[in-house]
Amino acid sequence: MLVSLTLLITSLSSCSSDDDNQTTAPESLYKGTFVSAVHPTSGLASVNATKTKLTFTSFMSDNGPNLDIYLVSDLSNVNADFINLGNIKGLSGTHSYDLPANVEFAVYKHVVVWCSDFNVNFGYATLAKQ
Repeated sequence: MLVSLTLLITSLSSCSSDDDNQTTAPESLYKGTFVSAVHPTSGLASVNATKTKLTFTSFMSDNGPNLDIYLVSDLSNVNADFINLGNIKGLSGTHSYDLPANVEFAVYKHVVVWCSDFNVNFGYATLAKQ
């Protein structure tokens, strides 16, 4: 009886596959980790494979007046060449931003939490192709 039970358990476990139970996360084309500039900022920024969404995961930053999310080409001169993705959606957690069509991430490779009132970089992530 013990041998039959062992065979039954072995048969049942071989029918299930670990691959069947796993869900795959959406693939990211670009990723970067936030680092602090003037204020503590952390988390992960990622661009989806279709380049339509920028997502912040485990994001945290300080509060400030008029915080915007910019894609920039040059961290030393943020206001010179940037794409404004709009007001920050939250100071912690997961947030997504719509991306305009045809963003060249080889040029706009930095995501910046920008305080427009004081022209201050709270923190940024440099996006690298995955």
